[in-house]
Amino acid sequence: MKDEKRIGYWINIFLRSLGIVLCLTLFVLSYLFYLSRNLPSLEQLENYDPDLVTSIYSKDGKILHELFLEKRVFVEFDQIPIHMRNAVIASEDRRFREHWGLSLRSVARAIVVNVLSLSYRQGFSTLTQQLARNLYKSIGFEDSIIRKIKEVITAIQIERTYTKDEILEMYLNTVHFGHGTFGVQAAAKRFYGKRANELTLDETALLVGLLPSPAIYSPIRHPDRANRRRNTVLRLMREEGYVTLSEYAEARAQSLDKINDEPPTGVAPYFTEFVRRFLESEDDRLGINIYRDGLKIYTTLDSRLQSIAEKTVLKTVQRNQAVLNNRLFENQEEFSRLAYFGIHPEDTVRMMMKDSIPLYKELRGKLLVQASLIALDPQTGHILAMVGGRPDYHDQFNRAVQARRQPGSVFKPFVYTTAIDNGYPVTKQLLNQPVVLNVRNVTGEWEKWMPKNYDGSTGGLTTLREGLRKSLNLISVRLVQELVPAVEVKKTAQRMGITTNIRAVDAISLGTSEVYPIEVVSAYGTFANKGVYSRPLGILRIEDRFGNIIEEYEPDQEEVLSEETAYLMTNLMQTVMDQGTGGSARWKYHFYHPAAGKTGTTQGYSDAWFVGFTKNIVAGVWFGVDDYSVSLGEKQSGTAAALPAWANFMREAHKNLGISWNDFKIPGGIIKFEICSVSKNRPVSVCPVETEVFIKGTEPTHHCKIHRRS
Repeated sequence: MKDEKRIGYWINIFLRSLGIVLCLTLFVLSYLFYLSRNLPSLEQLENYDPDLVTSIYSKDGKILHELFLEKRVFVEFDQIPIHMRNAVIASEDRRFREHWGLSLRSVARAIVVNVLSLSYRQGFSTLTQQLARNLYKSIGFEDSIIRKIKEVITAIQIERTYTKDEILEMYLNTVHFGHGTFGVQAAAKRFYGKRANELTLDETALLVGLLPSPAIYSPIRHPDRANRRRNTVLRLMREEGYVTLSEYAEARAQSLDKINDEPPTGVAPYFTEFVRRFLESEDDRLGINIYRDGLKIYTTLDSRLQSIAEKTVLKTVQRNQAVLNNRLFENQEEFSRLAYFGIHPEDTVRMMMKDSIPLYKELRGKLLVQASLIALDPQTGHILAMVGGRPDYHDQFNRAVQARRQPGSVFKPFVYTTAIDNGYPVTKQLLNQPVVLNVRNVTGEWEKWMPKNYDGSTGGLTTLREGLRKSLNLISVRLVQELVPAVEVKKTAQRMGITTNIRAVDAISLGTSEVYPIEVVSAYGTFANKGVYSRPLGILRIEDRFGNIIEEYEPDQEEVLSEETAYLMTNLMQTVMDQGTGGSARWKYHFYHPAAGKTGTTQGYSDAWFVGFTKNIVAGVWFGVDDYSVSLGEKQSGTAAALPAWANFMREAHKNLGISWNDFKIPGGIIKFEICSVSKNRPVSVCPVETEVFIKGTEPTHHCKIHRRS
């Protein structure tokens, strides 16, 4: 009887214990199920898709810039150095190749250490657990038992889904190395300026040494700590047999002087910002995210021409700055007003303007000479180079595409084009005498204005060719007053791509309405492209991370002028280059390719322009101060302040690209015709003659009366 009671007692104890175990098991399983609700599914695990850097490339294959929220560039496993893989395993998870996502030995060691110290001193995360935390935000980053459990669950799933090499590849492409870089490829580029597969042993050890705490072991902020940590990684690699003693000693002896203190600067910052803004306007239509999708953006920019553009602009802007400095230093009243001497010491500002130290930001809009340069392929509209401000003071305002400035005489070709398009020959003569214009002043009231020629000259009857060659303001005004109404000139400018508000008044002839530099340059490209306007284009195609083409961009073109009108205007502006205000491009700056162009200067020397073209490149430069009220200085005309940059750029661009001598082709509707060089009519036997070009049907029909009488 007693034995039966004893057996019943133990059976009862066993059943109760079993019930408790089952309840605890059920509770644990329920809790694990609860925790796993927000964890990644098997489908998510199998479709690993990290955010990647979008790269912007030049036409000649150079990386110009990268777009990202977290800088991460994916690299294949075989492109990760063997030393990098071994260093990570030796330093972060020695038993990586053996465990199944959780190292029980590490767990036991961590429990003992933490219990004995009565604090959290030892972790037990495997590489797979770290990867789980890096990949899936639902796991969290707080130090807690719950997070560890989530890590373990996800790590086991990852181990079941991927091979060890795939896990290591994902880990090294997602882990944070500090300074905004994620993944070994981005880290190698940031710290050493090279690709991951080019890293040496000591470099890989240093990068791996950053992983426990990138901020604490940063080689930029804490080089001593980084050096000690690197040596620790090297020692662990030696202990694990991954490197020999001699390799260890050689790597340990390397200094940290190869580290890049500053992140590599992007090429063509104004252009890449222009591209970025365009991409943001396209992302919804194309269903892309330029900051996460790892796209490849292939642009039209030529990095060789961009380098030439930046150098020539900087050289010219520094010379123009010296002229402005001298003018302000001699004009104490204006200098004091612009530099706020009540706030800033005069000696400090003078020193800043002489480039000893950077100028205060709040003074740059009034005291710095700024610039822009645009170079396009006139046949396609491809942007070949873009400078949106002085290279030594980069800011967010792109003057090439955002600044609206008065074009001055650069606008005159639109006036002359309208006249040619309306059947007037280049020999049409107008009186080079004073005229009166009605213009609005700053208060909006009308007042009389008597414009003058740049050199103050006047004269008699003057042909259109001579008027443009000398950039005579009086001839340009008379063109609008006597031959082509302002509203027709406005229509011509709009047809050729000018989108700003062009005021249809007589002063349109002198370029008083503001324009964007890029639109003026592309409009001039119409002349070079036989009357076909090509809208500026910066992107060739967009590819996804796998090389599939998402979108391709073709030239957007429209015929806006007849080929004959385009050629005649080109021919007129060749005279400007060879015998007129652009002549110094030839004799001083040695640019000899067949070219056409026009200078531009606004009232008070606030703006200096030169825009010109060959068959292959159309380029325009602008110089001025952001504050329009500040003058560049007396005689700082387009010829003096802008043409040098244009001529030097075009000379070096044609030389660098190996562009051969290409003259402008004469279309079939153009004829060469002998005329009297005095009367510009058909010559008689005693007339001095010259050859002029005409659109068929506009050549002179009357004989010279001056020499016929004699």
